Amino acid sequence: MLNNIQEFYNILPLIIIGGLILVSLIIEMYSESSEKILPWLSIIGFLFVGIYSLVEVGRTSIVLQNMLATGGVVNIFWLIFNITAAIVCLLSINYIKKYGAYYGEYYIIIQTSVLGMMLMAGAKDLIVIFLGLEVMSISFYVLAGFNRNRSSANEASLKYFLLGAFATGFLVYGIALIYGKATTTSIDAISLNFSALSGNVLFLTGVLLFLIGFSFKIAAFPFHMWVPDVYQGSPTTVAGLFSTAGKAAGFSALIVTFAALFGGPHGHLFTPYLSAIAVFSMLFGSIVAIMQTDIKRMLAYSSIAHAGYMLIGLASGNIDGVAGIIFYLAAYSFMNLAAFGIVSILEGKEETNLDLDSYAGLGTRSPFIAGLFALIMFALAGIPPFAGFFGKYYVFIAAIKSDLTWLAMVGILSSMISVYFYLRLVVIMYFKSSETEDKVSYTASEIIAVVIAVVFVIILGLAPGSFIDLVTKFL
Repeated sequence: MLNNIQEFYNILPLIIIGGLILVSLIIEMYSESSEKILPWLSIIGFLFVGIYSLVEVGRTSIVLQNMLATGGVVNIFWLIFNITAAIVCLLSINYIKKYGAYYGEYYIIIQTSVLGMMLMAGAKDLIVIFLGLEVMSISFYVLAGFNRNRSSANEASLKYFLLGAFATGFLVYGIALIYGKATTTSIDAISLNFSALSGNVLFLTGVLLFLIGFSFKIAAFPFHMWVPDVYQGSPTTVAGLFSTAGKAAGFSALIVTFAALFGGPHGHLFTPYLSAIAVFSMLFGSIVAIMQTDIKRMLAYSSIAHAGYMLIGLASGNIDGVAGIIFYLAAYSFMNLAAFGIVSILEGKEETNLDLDSYAGLGTRSPFIAGLFALIMFALAGIPPFAGFFGKYYVFIAAIKSDLTWLAMVGILSSMISVYFYLRLVVIMYFKSSETEDKVSYTASEIIAVVIAVVFVIILGLAPGSFIDLVTKFL
């Protein structure tokens, strides 16, 4: 009985999000004030789950017949997912009104996507990873086309769905091959017998297909083709969710699956594949981003490059690499969310003000917004002392420790290239005159959301060691 009660407390974050979805459905069906209630109910629920996950981070356990882990790194991921979702909801209150796109299911679908992410991060079984992935992905397909009256949103949703379904085929086939040889889908059991299984071609093919499926989800080259069009066509706040919490969820599943191998004799078995897609993702994302004139497409290609930096940590195949990825994911989530948040504030009703030139003179028209945006651009470029610098520092150090100095050098080269397109926006804001003198208007909820994200970026930059120590403690 006591064990059952303890298990209940361990999975309380999942229960709360599940209950939140049901309560939100009832409110949407029966309350005429649902448009005002649901965003704040969602924000309160996400914040509570995020804080509870942090408070209970030291209470590690494996529950539900060894299918799900709680505590430790899992709770850190749950914290990232929920705080990110709370910020997205804050940004969305005014954004979806601006577009006349409020439909009751919006916040419910965000809640459902977060539930899927949490399942992925805590999975101890390949089937649970697949279940969480599909819950998240189906929610994302709908969110991508939420501005249903716009052809660009419908196109984004359809592209995301078709390519996502294609990637899921790789994933399922990979799991089938793994199960066919290992006769189990338990991640712990597969890790325990990995030495014997690693000599089997079908098993290794299954693992490779599994990796390819998730390469799509994290937007790594050459499985990135959906990213620019989907980010550009989706509502800006939703694109922010895709590029932050969605990417973090994909990496959490990879870490859950492969972390048990790190440090062992087979820790570097997949280094060639991971190194290759890391190099191509970094260079392709950084170089193509230079040519973009649309701010959302620029951030989309930037997202591909950042996936490459994080993959360096996986390619390193050591604990330092895993800790570096988790820090990077936390920092990147708040950096990119702040960037998309500012874009959503400045965006016009007819998808105007998305061209880079429309940011000209922003430093004069709205010094506060321009200052926040400049700070975020410096952080994304990896300029110290912001969190983006330390995210890259930790994964590069992990690569050097694994004798992958060349990979770290490629990462530094890519970072130098990316400085150009990030600082170009700062130059446009402060040194290019604007044709309009219109002031920037924003609501309290929007600016609070952006400021919260920026504060997290600064805190992680000022005290990176504290976060890394917390993560390393549970690896």
